[in-house]
Amino acid sequence: MIPYSRQTIDEDDIEAVVEVLRSAWLTTGPKVSEFEELFAQFVGAKHAVVVNSGTAALHATMFAAGIGPDDEVIVPPITFAASANCVVYQGGTPIFSDVKTNTLLIDPEKVESNITSNTKAIIAVDYAGHPCDYDSLRKIAEEHHLIFVADACHALGAEYEGNKVGSLADMTVFSFHPVKHITTGEGGIITTDNANYANQMRTFRNHGITIDHHQRNKQGSWFYEIEELGYNFRITDFQCALGISQLLKLPKFLERRLKIAQHYKEAFASIKEISPLSVDHNVKHAFHLYVTKVDFKKLGIDRAILFTKLREKGIAINVHYIPVHLHPFYRKKYNVGLGLCPIAEAAYKQIISLPIFPTLNDDDVEKIIKSLIELISG
Repeated sequence: MIPYSRQTIDEDDIEAVVEVLRSAWLTTGPKVSEFEELFAQFVGAKHAVVVNSGTAALHATMFAAGIGPDDEVIVPPITFAASANCVVYQGGTPIFSDVKTNTLLIDPEKVESNITSNTKAIIAVDYAGHPCDYDSLRKIAEEHHLIFVADACHALGAEYEGNKVGSLADMTVFSFHPVKHITTGEGGIITTDNANYANQMRTFRNHGITIDHHQRNKQGSWFYEIEELGYNFRITDFQCALGISQLLKLPKFLERRLKIAQHYKEAFASIKEISPLSVDHNVKHAFHLYVTKVDFKKLGIDRAILFTKLREKGIAINVHYIPVHLHPFYRKKYNVGLGLCPIAEAAYKQIISLPIFPTLNDDDVEKIIKSLIELISG
């Protein structure tokens, strides 16, 4: 079975992890800060705070932003639920704002129309690896005194107007889940130029403790204080060692993803029932996902049939995502549902995600293309 994505691990990665397993520090040790420094340098940010998942990273940004009851945070509906859940964790209310038809990125015009006196932040998602409209969203955030958070879990290595994603918002979140560009098994990181945000998030990831065990060990001290309630969102040293090893391979991973995406684009150019999402001229797409719309209504078939038929051929496509506001939790808690974000809801009925990952070979890419075209033609 060809999965829609998977991790790429080699012997260098394994050796890096084993080296730390044989060391004195398995957690809160030197590899954590080493990974943070290298990652911040890669994206061009002043600070990076690594945690144990992308969800924890999103939660940490909402803590640093001071989100609480009565606060509203604008989020897109086409994303993984964690982009909205993190607002709920802090007692805030996610306000779902519709997306652009061609990219499924949050629409700045819709964002501005959803701002109220209770709005405190915007979370924009770099969906599939395509950077959001950073200039427009930054302008809106500044005009309305809002905190601008970028969920770039899909977009490590992407660029907007020649600048790397990770240096363009007040806080930017990345994920290291196995299907992402690089992995630490599970993990996430936040980049920011704001030292106060970084310090708050470091405390938040460690139970609210002001000084971690590694720092106390250096100082020969046992004393610590809890100033605010935090969580155990720490990541291990051996995970960070894997992250460091993976980060060195990222340019090669990105190059391969781009090549696969180009192959898909060329193959489907003459198939009118298949419409890959657009790529704006001013961005470098990271292609975490390769998402295309299929005109199932015109074809007269159900997506579930295509899904099943491709699995029978050994190809596991996926769907990213069910619009978050349509999940039962959000329908019930916030009284939202169909009609709130019509563009996202219409797109959901058409989108599929084709396999894309660095070790996907050319023969398998051809198999995927041939199988999809055959099924649609039939």
